[in-house]
Amino acid sequence: MGVHRIHGRLRVSVVSALLALGLVSSASGALPTGASRQPRLIKAAGRAEAIPGFRANRVVAPASLYAALAKIFVPSFSRQTGLACSACHYQFPQLTPFGRLFKLNGYTLTGLPTIGQPGDSAGSESLKLATIPPLAAMVVTGLTQTGAAQPGAQNGTVSFPQQLSIFLAGQITSHVGIFTQFTYAAADGAIGIDNVDLRWAKHATVANRDMLFGFTLHNNPTVQDVWNTAPAWTFPFMSSDVAPSPAASTLIDGGLGQQVAGLGVYSLYNDILYTELTAYRSAPQGAEVPLGANATNTTKGVIPYWRVALQHAWPSTYGMIGTYGFAARLYPAGVSGPTNDYTDAAVDAQIEHSAKIGMWIGRAAFIHERQTLSAFAATGEAANLNETLSTLRTNLTFEPSLRYALSAGYFQTTGTSDAVIFAPADVTGSRTGSPNSRGAIGEFAVNPWQNTRLGLQYVAYSLFNGASNNYDAAGRKAADNNTLFLYLWLAF
Repeated sequence: MGVHRIHGRLRVSVVSALLALGLVSSASGALPTGASRQPRLIKAAGRAEAIPGFRANRVVAPASLYAALAKIFVPSFSRQTGLACSACHYQFPQLTPFGRLFKLNGYTLTGLPTIGQPGDSAGSESLKLATIPPLAAMVVTGLTQTGAAQPGAQNGTVSFPQQLSIFLAGQITSHVGIFTQFTYAAADGAIGIDNVDLRWAKHATVANRDMLFGFTLHNNPTVQDVWNTAPAWTFPFMSSDVAPSPAASTLIDGGLGQQVAGLGVYSLYNDILYTELTAYRSAPQGAEVPLGANATNTTKGVIPYWRVALQHAWPSTYGMIGTYGFAARLYPAGVSGPTNDYTDAAVDAQIEHSAKIGMWIGRAAFIHERQTLSAFAATGEAANLNETLSTLRTNLTFEPSLRYALSAGYFQTTGTSDAVIFAPADVTGSRTGSPNSRGAIGEFAVNPWQNTRLGLQYVAYSLFNGASNNYDAAGRKAADNNTLFLYLWLAF
């Protein structure tokens, strides 16, 4: 009898959570007890790009929920919900509509019996602890071969591991959940805190429509986002830590990752309009605090961030169009004096189409950054006071099944030439002082199991740091940085 009572509470809790998510109507009663669970991850945090200016489907009927909702990456989420990874992902880390709602609802959907206070009512529990720890792990190992070896270095580099991450991720209370990642990176030979996203979420009725709203506390701008057009989750989802990369990137494109803390408020109204406002403040790891004369890239005041998106789901197609951005004022050294100011504004779109032959997912994002480099101009570290930088990324993924994925993309960066910031240097420099780069990327991935991926990726550059030939003033060609990357990605 005890076992049956536990299962009964579990059954009710899952249905209640799905009702809250809007995925099951109240008339549906409960989840099918005999539903198939046949199989149909998160972007690993790569190297943070240098701050610009520095060298350097619609959700299906509940009767087929387990079989047709596809895909949860972090395995602790799968253990918590009792759903396969394919309930939240079109192959990790691409979120489905269900996966986006799971995240926006604070990672709180639970399919486990929980430890609670007797007498608590559903939704207002004073204690709700899972019976297993919210623990998961991820390991990535890879082989990198570039078009030409870097000067004085060996080509064909093996990274074992390239990255090893431990996750503490899952529900904390009925309305609070967390995603926390700790990572060992081979390039650094050290373990450090990686992405963190702590959420509180709830529902309300506004003008007879549902509004999901919540708060997010996180440490990497756009890690809180639910679309794969945002920098933290964009394609390619895994890349080599060994291959050379272009010198310039916008600040929002990873430049502040793990260096700030952001508190944001967000809402999703009528499953159509998403809005978010977040304020960021410096919170660097491994720095002397309080931040003083030895601090670098410290925020002046707070960095305001916005996100607006419109989404709609048709029977076989989902679409989103949106904008995001922030305005940052940074002290390059210390906590006083002139600042470097960056205003980043982006437009993005995502479309998902389910066809007879498989799933098509298209994504595009354009980021434009205006820079006022007062601090650098005053010290001669920049040739211009005002500069711009723009990034365009488009990509298309075709998944004929859960096992295979074929992706292709195009990228380009353009901006103001600056012979001081982008000076000549072997491999990483620019002979012309230009930050312009462009190229294409293709990837074929095989997923023999939902939590295991073997990928083959090729990046081809037609322009690198301003030129195709002799771009670094040391004779290196853009094509010399073409990269073949073979990787194994496991999550468990």
